[in-house]
Amino acid sequence: MHVTPSLPPAFQRLAWSNLLAQAAEQIGLATAPLLAVFLFQANTGQTSTLQTIQSLPFLLLAIPAGLLADRSSRRVILAAAEGLRAFSFGLILLLLATQNLTLAALAWLGFVGAAGTVVYNVTVPGMVPLLVDRPSLPQANGRLELARSIAFTAGPGLAGLLFSAVGAPLAYVLALLLSLAAMNFLRALPGNVVVPQTASIAAALREGLIFTFRHDLLRPTVITAVIFNTSWFLLQAAYVPYAVEHLGLSAAQVGSTLAAYGVGMVSGALVAPWIGKRLRFGSLVIIGPVSAFVGALIMAGTIRYSSLVLAWISFFLFGAGPVIWAIATATLRQAVTPQALMSRVSAVIMTLTYGARPAGAAIAVVIGTRYGAATCMVAAAVGFGLQLMMILSSRVPRLPSIPAGHTA
Repeated sequence: MHVTPSLPPAFQRLAWSNLLAQAAEQIGLATAPLLAVFLFQANTGQTSTLQTIQSLPFLLLAIPAGLLADRSSRRVILAAAEGLRAFSFGLILLLLATQNLTLAALAWLGFVGAAGTVVYNVTVPGMVPLLVDRPSLPQANGRLELARSIAFTAGPGLAGLLFSAVGAPLAYVLALLLSLAAMNFLRALPGNVVVPQTASIAAALREGLIFTFRHDLLRPTVITAVIFNTSWFLLQAAYVPYAVEHLGLSAAQVGSTLAAYGVGMVSGALVAPWIGKRLRFGSLVIIGPVSAFVGALIMAGTIRYSSLVLAWISFFLFGAGPVIWAIATATLRQAVTPQALMSRVSAVIMTLTYGARPAGAAIAVVIGTRYGAATCMVAAAVGFGLQLMMILSSRVPRLPSIPAGHTA
C-alpha cells in the first residue's frame, strides 16, 4: 500500500496494521456464513442469527472500549484487540481440524473476534491525532478509509475463492496470519503517549451525547448512519442464503459479489479528492445515501430479474458512495466538534452506528424466518430510502463548504 510521504512513519505503521487487520476481519466475516451454509446447511434464520451474534460486540462494547482507550496505552489496547481476533481464528481452525466445530461455536467465536474488532476500530481514531498534526487529519482519515476499502475488496474475494478451491481452513489460516502481522506493525508505535484522563465516566458520556444530539449537523448525519447500518446488516445477514438459493450463485460467485463492494470502496476512496474539489461539501455528503438507495433498489430488482451482474452493480454502489460519505462525515465531525470532546463524540457515534448492526441482523432473523430472504431485500430497500430522506431533510446538503468551526 502506498503511503503519502508527508505522513509520519508512525502513522504509516498504523496504516499498515489497519490494512492487515481489516483484511483479516473481512476474510473471517466472509468465510463464516459460507461455512454455515455449505457445512452446516444453515437456513436464512440461522445465518441471520450468526450475523446477529457476531455483531453484538458493536452494540455492547463500543463505549466501554472508547473509555478504555482514553485511559490506557493505545498501542497496548490495539495489540490486545488484534490478539483477541487472532485467538478466535486460531480456535476455529483447531475445532475444524478436530471436527468439533459447531454452528453455535462458530457464532460465539465470531463474537470473540468481533470484540477484538470493536476495540481496535474504536481505538484507531483516537490514535491518529497523536501521530499526525491537525491539518493532516483529513488526509490521514482518507488513507485509513482507502486501506479499509482495499481490505473489503481483497478479503471477501479471497475468502470465496479459497473456500471454493480448498475449503474453509486455508481461509482462516490466511486470516490468522494477517492478524498476527497486524500485531507486529503495532510494536513500533510510540508507547509513552500521555492520554488525558476524564474525571467522571457518566459525565463524559452525558456531555458527548448532549453535544451530538443538539448539534444540527451531527444529529441528522448520526441518524442517517444508524438507519443505513440497520438496513445494510439486514441485507447482509440474508444475502448469502438469498444468493445461493434465489440467484443460484456458487461460493466463488458469492465471494465475487462481496468483492465488488470492496472494488466500489476503493473506487470511491480514490475519486473522493477529485470529486471534493468539484462539488459543494453538502453535495459530497449525500453521494453516499443516494448511491446506497440505488444499490438497494437494484438488489431488490434481482428478485424478478435474477442476475449475477446486477448483484455486482448493487454491491459496487454500496461501496463506492458510502466510503465518500465516511470520509466527508469524518471531516465534518472533526470540523464542528471541539478537540476536548472529540473522543467522547466519536465513541457515542460509533456505539449508535455499530449498535445498529445487530439490530439489522435481528430484523433479518424475524423477516427471513417468516417470509424468506427475498423479503429481506425489499425491507432493506425501504430502509435505505428512509436514510436518504433523513439526510435530505436536514441542512447538511446545503453546506457550501466544510464548516469553519463548531456551532453547538
